[in-house]
Amino acid sequence: MKLPEEYKLEVIAALINCNFEGNPNHIISGLNEIHMVENGDIVFVDHPKYYDKALNSKATTILINVPVKCPDGKALLISDDPFRDYNKLVRHFQPINYSQQPISNTAKIGKNTIIMPGVYLGNNVIIGNNCILHPNVVIYDNCHIQNNVIIHANSVIGADAFYYKKRSTKIDKMISCGRVIIEDDVEIGALSTIDKGVSGDTIIGAGTKLDDHVHIAHDVVVGKMCIMAGGVTVAGAVIIEDGVTLWGQSAVKSGITLGKGSSLLAQSGLTNNLPEGKTFFGSPAGDARTKMKEVAALKMLPDLIKKIKTGNSAL
Repeated sequence: MKLPEEYKLEVIAALINCNFEGNPNHIISGLNEIHMVENGDIVFVDHPKYYDKALNSKATTILINVPVKCPDGKALLISDDPFRDYNKLVRHFQPINYSQQPISNTAKIGKNTIIMPGVYLGNNVIIGNNCILHPNVVIYDNCHIQNNVIIHANSVIGADAFYYKKRSTKIDKMISCGRVIIEDDVEIGALSTIDKGVSGDTIIGAGTKLDDHVHIAHDVVVGKMCIMAGGVTVAGAVIIEDGVTLWGQSAVKSGITLGKGSSLLAQSGLTNNLPEGKTFFGSPAGDARTKMKEVAALKMLPDLIKKIKTGNSAL
């Protein structure tokens, strides 16, 4: 999330009433998650396991819950609850402003685009040319749909990220301030859902096709000309490179990469990176040929056990 203008460190510290370390005039220009950060961004961290990652990231301001040595050229915001204060900053710079009409006055719709009954377009939504939005499609605030896109009935684009912090007495929600960007020539099946980025963009690349009941979580980046069959689920911050195929009911763990031209077969569960051009199968997924041999071997196991029990040594 880029801020509307550049702010000084001391100004941001005052907004959340916390101490800071660094030049009071140090410049802050954005808020971002650790895997999305850029120069000028704030990133928050509240667990020792991730201190070094945050301090050594591209972020130039770290919102942290303990005083530590500040890296050269960076600054610290020291808070007793970085998660809470990050949310405060998000809400300050992106206040709640729900549109309560079917198509917001700030939405922009391109030429020859068809908007069917029941469609909802939130604030600052942009729809390109020659698109078709079927009945009851919902597009949340700030999402951008480019040209020649088809979205089938009852799909939801831009819902909040599934991102929470579990505390002793409650579960706190991370406020999502990102967007969904759908590029040219994408088709999205009925009842599919694509969540906005927590602080950046969820992106569906040009020419990609999604079947019905596909779920894409926050901050996923899907490349060009990918295919996802019905029931596919992709967890947050996954990178899917160009030309990837995900078959029906397959699922992908958060934070991994699927290489260009790779495939994940039906009902597989991918927990590690999928190399370029490879086909994986199973749960946990592995090389498809190897997994198929394992399945074949398992089918033989009952007979082998029976022979062992009956004393038949001709195995």
